[in-house]
Amino acid sequence: MFATVMGIIGAYVALRVVGPLGIPLWSKLLLGLAILLLAENHLLTKWAYGNMFSLELPRGIVIAVNLGFGAILITAALHVLLDVFMLLRSLVLWQWRPLGPGWSMGAVALGVALAGLGVANAVRQPAQKDLAFEIENLPAGFDGYSVIHLTDIHLSRLFHRPFAEALVARVNALEPDLILISGDLIDGYLDARREDVAPLAGLSARDGVYVSPGNHEYYFGYESWWATYQELGMRPLANAHARIKRGEDALVVAGLTDLAAGRFGLPVPDIDRALAGAPEDAPILLLNHQPQQARIMAARGVDVHLSGHTHGGMVVGLASLVARYNEGFISGYYAVAGMHLYVSNGTALWPGFALRLGVPSELTRITLRPRGSGAGQGTGADGPLGS
Repeated sequence: MFATVMGIIGAYVALRVVGPLGIPLWSKLLLGLAILLLAENHLLTKWAYGNMFSLELPRGIVIAVNLGFGAILITAALHVLLDVFMLLRSLVLWQWRPLGPGWSMGAVALGVALAGLGVANAVRQPAQKDLAFEIENLPAGFDGYSVIHLTDIHLSRLFHRPFAEALVARVNALEPDLILISGDLIDGYLDARREDVAPLAGLSARDGVYVSPGNHEYYFGYESWWATYQELGMRPLANAHARIKRGEDALVVAGLTDLAAGRFGLPVPDIDRALAGAPEDAPILLLNHQPQQARIMAARGVDVHLSGHTHGGMVVGLASLVARYNEGFISGYYAVAGMHLYVSNGTALWPGFALRLGVPSELTRITLRPRGSGAGQGTGADGPLGS
């Protein structure tokens, strides 16, 4: 279905933009073919590598493909608006009044410019966002507890080893008590990504680094990546929990498998199994890659639910489309039946659609406070963008 839709969009742009050009037919055919190939780059990636989620080409080419793909999507949207305007104007005047070629070329130029801005925003280091959550019955030992939340790092040919090294240095400089990663760390098989993920071994927090899987872990050999995360010093949580102790006080950190697991014959998310044996009076921080089960988790007594997956919608205006598949949870803070749900825009994003316009990536630092402390809940401010 995706390939069909992209083929239609590519054909529309080719016909709408290339068709009217006063150039030789062979030039039109070559230019039209280039547009169709860019529109179908995910299908070509699947044919070449057996998986549409990892374009294993030099980083510069991956950036160029994303620029071209983004320009096609934006140009198509702009031409739809132009065509609607042209049709309405003709109906009002009761006379067919086509727009001049300058309108189309202007839309192309704007599409390329916006795509370039979107790709530049996508590949930069994430902005730092600071939040404070007030937790009912938070033990005194965890007042002021600092949690770094990362998600959707998508290490790949686009977000490669230098990106990971810079990210690790920034996280460690914050000296967190705990680092939590809610899935989609990678895009690619282990042999292709080994060097890119190696810097994650340097992540350091007083109480360790915990990770739950996202859907992309399942696309590239779940078992091999799960073992690799452990080798890198992370503690995987897949329908499991851990206790963080401060003297006699305790905090529970739990993690679920991803909803995609069932398609691969692997255990689906199971909150009851994840919390089996957990102390009933301890606050629960849950890693759950996709936010759509948030209401279920709130009913189960979770205090803080950390998710990603949506990438925040990536582009302003796409929120309603993303919301359809995520129970309305897209980006930022939500109060869900007394539970704090935070849906991160993502530390990076899928390199198959590396475009951000008005929806920045983020490195999220959360401070836990007891209820009534006046620290606020779900509030925060963006920090510096970093290098």
